[in-house]
Amino acid sequence: MSSRTSRRIPTLPSWLPVDPYILALIGTVALAALLPASGAAAEAASGASTGAVALLFFLYGARLSTAEALDGLKHWRLHLTVLACTFLAFPLLGLASHGLVPHVLTPQLQDGFLFLCLVPSTIQSSIAFTSMARGNVPAAICAGSFSSLAGILLTPLLAALLLGGGTGGFSADSLVKIVLQLLVPFLAGQLLRRWVGGFVARHKKVLGYVDRGSILLVVYTAFSEGMVGGIWHQVTPVRLGALMAAEAVLLALMLSLSWYGAKRLGFGRADRIAIQFAGSKKSLAAGLPMASVLFGAHASLAVLPLMLFHQMQLMVCAVIAKRRSRDPLPESGEMSQVPVTVA
Repeated sequence: MSSRTSRRIPTLPSWLPVDPYILALIGTVALAALLPASGAAAEAASGASTGAVALLFFLYGARLSTAEALDGLKHWRLHLTVLACTFLAFPLLGLASHGLVPHVLTPQLQDGFLFLCLVPSTIQSSIAFTSMARGNVPAAICAGSFSSLAGILLTPLLAALLLGGGTGGFSADSLVKIVLQLLVPFLAGQLLRRWVGGFVARHKKVLGYVDRGSILLVVYTAFSEGMVGGIWHQVTPVRLGALMAAEAVLLALMLSLSWYGAKRLGFGRADRIAIQFAGSKKSLAAGLPMASVLFGAHASLAVLPLMLFHQMQLMVCAVIAKRRSRDPLPESGEMSQVPVTVA
């Protein structure tokens, strides 16, 4: 990997008490609590949210390089391991959380807990933590991209299968909405990437604000509907503390499984780092828009576990990455990496 490519890899601070974007999300939730949209304003916000989600996934499609994804298939064992962590181990642990109802979690919070287990992995923070820990960065890039791509199909399908009788009321109509609002814009972005890819790359910073602004709009709409529907009496401080404890256990289990499981499968240190960070984390950027489509008026409670888990994983993984960065490197060629060009 060239020095120019290395400089482009995002890094995170060694101590990350609070992600600034989480503060923006909290502020959006507070705004929805104080000034929820209702009536005609709610309809306008809902329409704008639908358009924002479609734009978000169009940009995802326009950014993803098919050539890079195909090149990354050379490390297929690593990618299958990450996908197994994300879409097999996580969902199984999510199903096990049914045992926490009703004494620890309410049924609605458990639905949200299970939903977070179905969401794809992150891309940017997985790359950043892998880079900080001196792991296989190109593999982390490809693993996160594959997970996000697979999640567009697997997350709604798993949700329909595992949450069919839950709050969201999943049906064939829900899957049609997923196809129209998520998959079609994503495929359009891929098809038009030849013409719009350069524009997207040149205006990456500005479009990044579009991404985040779209997600904030989705959060405002979802939590406004929750406030108008009067569902927040279900989340007491005790329930919130119990949810955070359950998520801490979930994160600890997945961090351990991805690290020691990768060792049992014969992966070297660099690959194990990429597997741990890509296989133990969940994407807030992908999960929030999906929840708004799948859960509708119940999305506010559904996304609460994901928002909490996102901040928790950033704080814990920052500490782990800093510790791994001090590990002695092997003398063999274990640090070899899959050649990938970072766009």
